Amino acid sequence: MPTPEFVLELRKKIGHDLLWLNGVTGCVLNDQGQLLLGRRSDTGEWAMVYGINEPGEQPADTVVREIKEETGVDAIVTDLVAVTSSDKVTTYANGDNTMYMDHSFLCKVKPGGNDKPFVGDEESLNVGWFDVDNLPQPLAESTVERLQLFQRYITNKQHGDAHAFFRFDGKQY
Repeated sequence: MPTPEFVLELRKKIGHDLLWLNGVTGCVLNDQGQLLLGRRSDTGEWAMVYGINEPGEQPADTVVREIKEETGVDAIVTDLVAVTSSDKVTTYANGDNTMYMDHSFLCKVKPGGNDKPFVGDEESLNVGWFDVDNLPQPLAESTVERLQLFQRYITNKQHGDAHAFFRFDGKQY
């Protein structure tokens, strides 16, 4: 999906000034433990599915919608893994400046749903399932960073600690 209409309307008013947006990232794993990735058309990098919340949309609903739109895979959210805020401004090619608060969700294929990925919109060049120890290159920096969070969360959960990660008072919890 292209830039959401509400962002385009805001940009008419604020130009390229800094815009704070809520986003989501979905780490979708299939029954074989493979990771769903898409090769982004804007950067050529492989990345987990991510997107922007529409006004009033719940973050978990956003990530499931984005997964379906971009990859055709039917997913469900199983865990909230992290709530993080970017500490740097992203400047896009058109000059727009943005920072994000990201809700990172662990997801799985919806029982009985489609698990065969396909390019669902113009945001992706290719999509597929990949073994976590053999990921395609180049990987988006945000995917590398968030994948570490997801892997740490999964390990912690296997040992009985399933709390979501967050930062407070300069410390990561």
